Amino acid sequence: MTQDIQNFIQYLHQVKKTSENTEVSYARDLKKMNEYLMAQGIHDASEVTATSLNSYILFLEKEGRKPATISRSIASMKAFYHYMEKERRVSVDPSERLKAPRIEKKMPTILTPEEVTRLLEQPGGTSPKELRDKAMLELLYATGIRVSELISLKVSDVNLAMEYLTCSDSHKERIIPFGSIAKEALSRYLELGRPKLVGDEKEEWLFTNCSGQQMSRQGFWKLIKSYGKKAGIEAEITPHMLRHSFAAHMVGNGADLKSVQEMLGHSDISTTQVYAQMGQRRMREVYVKAHPRG
Repeated sequence: MTQDIQNFIQYLHQVKKTSENTEVSYARDLKKMNEYLMAQGIHDASEVTATSLNSYILFLEKEGRKPATISRSIASMKAFYHYMEKERRVSVDPSERLKAPRIEKKMPTILTPEEVTRLLEQPGGTSPKELRDKAMLELLYATGIRVSELISLKVSDVNLAMEYLTCSDSHKERIIPFGSIAKEALSRYLELGRPKLVGDEKEEWLFTNCSGQQMSRQGFWKLIKSYGKKAGIEAEITPHMLRHSFAAHMVGNGADLKSVQEMLGHSDISTTQVYAQMGQRRMREVYVKAHPRG
């Protein structure tokens, strides 16, 4: 089945034009499924039954996997077997009746505006690295883009004069504005920081590591955690937290959901509505605490 999984991932990449993150996620889920089935003596996709897959799901539950993880694994199996049936590698789809566990929707964890300010003030020096870090953090909060999108930006994607950037994924291209503070941080980085980090003048990546290569997700993860500690932020800070904070602060300050949806690149506005719900919950908490009859 290993070759079938590799063919499926290749199909996603070449035909469906899925993102690298999606492909990595599917490959990881299906590899784990394959390892379990092989341990049960099942080596070919045609030998897999609905009972086999249900047994695997029970195995994941006993391992203590979270409902969200199991739900993602089921989605991976369904996509894989839909492909296998389409390619006539199996006659029956054993994943057809699999049901994902109910997932309790949690509100995104966000930073307060004060915490964001403290975080963004941390890289305050003039070294090339600090100028880069400042520009990355400011741009992430100014636009709400994903970390994978941030590190994939090229110099040509940024229009400093008009204060917007072009962000592309496998499905569409979107234009996202940014403000004067992010513009200033970017300008300083491009003028004083980037030339000292980049060895090759023809290098296209906007943000590079200290070796002049494209910045990695892991590299950015480490730097934001480091600055979070320096800022005295108690919460376990993640890069996605700035994306959530951008959206929540935009909606909280009156931005319409449709505009925020487009900037975030959400395909469904229901995904964006969670930030409005956060505002409503906050208003309710304030009312109960402050109103004499709350």
